[in-house]
Amino acid sequence: MAKVEILVGTTLGGTEYVADEISDQLSDLGHETLIHLTPNLDELSKDSLWIIVSSTHGAGDLPDNIVPFFEEIQAQKPDLSAVKYALCAIGDSSYDTFCQGPEKLIGQLDLCSAQVFVDKIQIDVQYNPIAEEAALSWLSEWQAKI
Repeated sequence: MAKVEILVGTTLGGTEYVADEISDQLSDLGHETLIHLTPNLDELSKDSLWIIVSSTHGAGDLPDNIVPFFEEIQAQKPDLSAVKYALCAIGDSSYDTFCQGPEKLIGQLDLCSAQVFVDKIQIDVQYNPIAEEAALSWLSEWQAKI
């Protein structure tokens, strides 16, 4: 089975619940999962699938806990061509910066040649107040590919 690193960007803790549910579902399938609330490039395996679960903070910014990881990638520009990632972005469409925080991180990953594993999901809490349900449905669509 595969090793999956779950990188969490959260302000109020809601995305942690989503990450926990994703981790539980993958563990039930026999995958090894690690949740990173303060991701650090040196602690992540480039051979693992990275699932990024992040909200947007303020005016389209990343949550504070994942900003150092973003800045680390931005400064080091590491070769991430072996990395495959999936994005689960959570936001509120009543804001014009809906799900823009995680897009900044994805932009840096793409510049470092990381590979998209599956299409991202953007969960709108206006229509999916229980974000975990939407995230697990998305995961179920592609988890057999891991």
